[in-house]
Amino acid sequence: MRANDKNSRTKQKSKFAKRLSDSKYLLLMIAPCVLYFIIFKYWPMFGLITSFQNYSVFKGITGSEWVGFKHYSTFFHDPYFFTVLKNTLLLGIFNTAWNFPMPIILALVINEIRSNKLKKFTQTVSYFPHFISVVILCGMVMSCLSPRGGIVNNIVVLFGGKPINFISDPKYFRTIYIASGIWQTTGWGTIIYLAALTGVNVELYDAAAVDGANRWQKLWNVTLPAIIPTIVVVLIMSVGRSVTIGFDKVFLLQNDANISTSEVISTYEYERGIIKGNYSYSAAIGLFMSVISSLLVIMTNTISRKLSDTALW
Repeated sequence: MRANDKNSRTKQKSKFAKRLSDSKYLLLMIAPCVLYFIIFKYWPMFGLITSFQNYSVFKGITGSEWVGFKHYSTFFHDPYFFTVLKNTLLLGIFNTAWNFPMPIILALVINEIRSNKLKKFTQTVSYFPHFISVVILCGMVMSCLSPRGGIVNNIVVLFGGKPINFISDPKYFRTIYIASGIWQTTGWGTIIYLAALTGVNVELYDAAAVDGANRWQKLWNVTLPAIIPTIVVVLIMSVGRSVTIGFDKVFLLQNDANISTSEVISTYEYERGIIKGNYSYSAAIGLFMSVISSLLVIMTNTISRKLSDTALW
């Protein structure tokens, strides 16, 4: 009996070794991606321990004093806590609400274009802004919105208005952030939806044509239902990222005049944690936002699973 078990294990090991040998080139191809996530995503999680310590660079993680939830309590009782939380949530919600449907709409429009040359041209033009760095993008935004010679203010003056300092006015910050994001990311975001549209069965369109459906009815009853699973998955992931507002763009567009609406948790974390050297406090804020993002993903996934058959898990 033991001999049979031993032979069985030997056969399993040999099969596993053969599968590894057969897949060695595929494993080599995926190795850089795996290393990236291990080094830059999973290994830094070990540093979250510092959020429960008075971390000292000289003492290290093992030698620093444990303080429990002190930094979390300090953050929750900070006078700016509700302000930065409100700014983060509002900017994240509005950004998702406006940015999420735009790639879907553009993908549907591109899919309806019959001329291949025009379709490729439209795709190329819409993809281009994605390759512009955030620094250059913010420079372009400030230049266009400048009260002295900016193209937007030139148009305002042309119609009899007075120049507006958009960048320094807090009420315009969210609009500027969201509008520039739509321009930069919409074209690139269509790629996943255009890929999903290529998988739609052509026979469904033929059947709809036989039933007398026009192009709008085909779009509404055939195209959209076919890409709903893709839309739901992207939405769940977008909701999870909604509160993790990108630091770089907000920081570059931020100034003392608009800080009442532009101060979000990521910039607050940078100012109070990194600049002032309070790394434990910064780690506590980062972990708090990660928990919020995780809860949003779980909640959205649960709702999606109950309302439809599509969910991440």
